This record gives sequence, structure tokens and C-alpha cells, in this order.
Amino acid sequence: MQQYTYLLINFFTVIICFIFSFDKRIRFDRYFKAFAVAALLTAIPFIAWDVWFTAQGVWWFNKDYITGTMLAGLPMEEWLFFICIPFACTFTYFCLRRFFDISWANGFNNMIAFTTCIGCILIALLYHFQLYTVVTAIAATLTMIFLHFIAKAEWIGEASLVYFCLMPGFFVVNGILTGTGLEAPIVNYNPDEILNIRMLTIPVEDAVYGYTQFLLVIHFFKRFSPVPVL
Repeated sequence: MQQYTYLLINFFTVIICFIFSFDKRIRFDRYFKAFAVAALLTAIPFIAWDVWFTAQGVWWFNKDYITGTMLAGLPMEEWLFFICIPFACTFTYFCLRRFFDISWANGFNNMIAFTTCIGCILIALLYHFQLYTVVTAIAATLTMIFLHFIAKAEWIGEASLVYFCLMPGFFVVNGILTGTGLEAPIVNYNPDEILNIRMLTIPVEDAVYGYTQFLLVIHFFKRFSPVPVL
């Protein structure tokens, strides 16, 4: 069973959200196509990033916790990660917006955008020798510039609030992937390519990586939804 660990993480991350998608009060199933397009468009650069970093030894996968099916140097479970995690996050965003008024958070759009850009630019300049750190900082900066200044996204505040609400799940999923509760991590990181600032076992870069991915998925999800996302 150990070799199914990463696969089971993906499964349990998505299964409850998938089942409740068909609830008549939610009907997220009407947005499956929009989500699929959003996840695919976002996955393209992130998978390329993943393949590159794996090839460069920035991170690697423990073969004891994966089934062994590989594609482009990545385990099958890593490919599924780019569907399962965004699905759970997008579903959560959808539900929180449907049942709660969180639009007040959009009043912080400017502050979030400028803080993210300035903070990430400084980190990229100061730690440009750490590959994961600098690439993540640049990706977050470019994403925020695109969303706030070009796409004029009005939902950055509420999306950021939802991402904060997702942090308990982030710590569970990424914690297990990085070794919490296991004899060894599923995903290992080259200490020379990260800040080595960890949240429990999770590199801090993972949180910025996840935030960037989440924002892009939400952007495309809204763009391709057949009806307005409530």
C-alpha cells in the first residue's frame, strides 16, 4: 500500500468536493468544463516548470510512495496533482462566494498586489542563486502584474482570503508530501535551491507556488464559465 500514498493523497483531496459538486444547492457540476479548461491552461506552464526542476534536481520524488508510472520524468501522481488540488481549491472558492459575502476583501486588492510584487521582487533580487526561490518569486510577480494591472481582476482580495482559508488543507496535503507523518518525504528538495525556511516540513516557496497557481486557475475559470460565477 505504501506505493499508493501519493495517489491516495490526490484521491482524498478531491473526492468529497467532487461528490458535493452535484448538490442542488451548489451545482458545481455545471462548471466542470470551465474548470477543465482553466486547469489545463494553468497546468501547461506549471508542468513545464515541474519537468524542468525535476530534470535539474531542484526536487525529486521518492519512489517508495509512487506507483512508478512516469511521463516526461514526472510520476503519474504528480500529473494528477495539477487536476485534483486545483479542483478542490476552485470548488472551495466557488462555495464560499456562493454562501458568504466575501466581496469586502476586494477592498484590499491594491495592497495585496503591491505587497506581493514588491516583496517578491526583493526576494528575487536577494536570493537569485536559489532557483526555486527566484523562479517562484518571478512567477508570482508576473501573475500579479497580469491580473491586477492588465486583466484588471476585481476579485484578488476575495481569492486571497479563500487561499488563506485553504491553509489547513495546504498544511495537511503539502505536509504529507514533504514528509510529515512519513518515514521520508514524498517530494524532496535540494537545500541549495530554496531558502530553507520551512513551515513544519513545507518549504515556504510552496505556499507562493500554490498561491500563484490558484490565482491563475481562478482567472481562467471565471473567463470560461458558461454562466457568471456567483
